[in-house]
Amino acid sequence: MGKSDENSTEPDNRSLFLFGTDVSKVPCFRSTMLNSILGGIGCGLSYFMFSSRIKASTDVAMGSYILIALGYWIHCRYNYGKAKFEMMRLQEAVALATVLDGSEFEKKLDAGQKVDV
Repeated sequence: MGKSDENSTEPDNRSLFLFGTDVSKVPCFRSTMLNSILGGIGCGLSYFMFSSRIKASTDVAMGSYILIALGYWIHCRYNYGKAKFEMMRLQEAVALATVLDGSEFEKKLDAGQKVDV
């Protein structure tokens, strides 16, 4: 009896490599591509419905795809970088709090006294 794809317990490890980089690991890539492709198709079809010119509508579709992809990528990566930076600061603060827990330094800080670092 052959092995059925439906009952397979192996994880699905499909990946797309572009210039040696696994794009499934790149933050914001999937959402950027999905939104820009759908936006490009929508803009191209809308333009075609009003103008009935094929070449112009494909130009609009490609142009809007590029603009949406660039805009969404920049926005998403900015937010990703900001969140990553905040997470790093929070981890450092938690690590410092665990080191100072119960020390004289912490007691002075809690009392509001001036402390030299």
